[in-house]
Amino acid sequence: MNVKNICCIGAGYVGGPTMAVIAQKCPDINVTVVDINPGRIAAWNDQNTNKLPVYEPGLAEVVQEARGRNLFFSTEVESAIDKAEMIFISVNTPTKTYGKGKGMAADLKYVELCARQIAKVSKQDKIVVEKSTLPVRTASAIRSILDNTGNNVKFQVLSNPEFLAEGTAVPDLLNPDRVLIGGETSPEGEKAIQALVEVYANWVPREQILTTNVWSSELSKLTANAFLAQRVSSINALSELCEKTGADVNEVARAIGMDSRIGPKFLKASVGFGGSCFQKDILNLVYIAKSYGLQEVADYWEQVIIMNDHQKNRFSDNIISTLYNTVSGKKIAFLGWAFKKDTNDTRESAAIYVADNLLLEQAHISVYDPKVKEETIYSDLNYLNTRDDEDNRKFLTVEPDPYEACKGAHAVAVLTEWDEFKNYNWESIFENMLKPAFVFDGRGILNGKQMEEIGFVYYRIGESNLD
Repeated sequence: MNVKNICCIGAGYVGGPTMAVIAQKCPDINVTVVDINPGRIAAWNDQNTNKLPVYEPGLAEVVQEARGRNLFFSTEVESAIDKAEMIFISVNTPTKTYGKGKGMAADLKYVELCARQIAKVSKQDKIVVEKSTLPVRTASAIRSILDNTGNNVKFQVLSNPEFLAEGTAVPDLLNPDRVLIGGETSPEGEKAIQALVEVYANWVPREQILTTNVWSSELSKLTANAFLAQRVSSINALSELCEKTGADVNEVARAIGMDSRIGPKFLKASVGFGGSCFQKDILNLVYIAKSYGLQEVADYWEQVIIMNDHQKNRFSDNIISTLYNTVSGKKIAFLGWAFKKDTNDTRESAAIYVADNLLLEQAHISVYDPKVKEETIYSDLNYLNTRDDEDNRKFLTVEPDPYEACKGAHAVAVLTEWDEFKNYNWESIFENMLKPAFVFDGRGILNGKQMEEIGFVYYRIGESNLD
């Protein structure tokens, strides 16, 4: 099949950047990204690319090049489905908050709604591509819906999981380690796989495009995220041991990272991982294992989440104990709210949970983040339902200026590794804080020696404060 029209359902962190790069690299293919949220679509179409709903370095330039040429953003979902030969499903698959599998299983209601809409609208054969992170064997469910509710249209379902990291999404898409495509082993399935291979082959070397059966593709995505999260929890577990023994976790990480069998990536101790994928995918993996009666497998992977939660709680507990066992009425400045630098995504950000713990102790928190909007921060806290919106706004303020956020604070907590934090005038910040002035570096990005020379009492995860 020669694909000339692509439709992507979902204009979020995956769908928007992925389709923008496809459109840039495949000028002969019309790419339409659709979403039922008119505000989000309006933001994607805004002439001021600084207002794009997704912040990613380099994304604005890609969108600017392709938008209006062969890249379109629309709320006309059915029209885009009808025209497309290939449809990507890139909607949210959050962890279930209700019913069977609550707190672990992926909620697939949005995926199912997409499948039913595709089936209803389609008049010609279509290739449907799973782009959302989905549990193993979701493709069979999508296929069943398409085959039983359609208009005698033939569908092929492919799995094409994304492996992009927020903050580096554009380089990850332009120069991927690999592109994974899973499909049926039938002749029709092979043709569909090849059609998607041809799209990516416009800029990705063919030897980096892997094809598998659809089940292997789905499980590979969950496994990749589980392995990466496992590395983070492993080094974080060791960070606590380092603090007690006098070792330095950064030195340990550097030493083991030089072992070619291990490598240096994802060995940075921190306040904990966040984002839309790691926790959700591991919980999904745990649920799948339990559903097959594989309790030991489930327990193994669940420990990764337990360790991550422990790290966030340990960080907030350390702030409380260091500030003389009370933070009631004390101002604590948060530098960063996004789950990592170079993104405005806050999903499962460590900052949310550290803030919640401190607010339970009646601390006053002042937040600065260069890319996260004020309302997003309040929405994140409100979602926890620990207290009402009025109390959250009473005890937590959002500042547009980092120096104002730190002014009069008892302590500064670094929760996101934004590069700009390293270049602040920390002497000025120190002068305007209450003394003793504490810095809790949850990302290990500041120069501890310099901070101490200025006069700060400095704490970094994984570094012993033993004399």
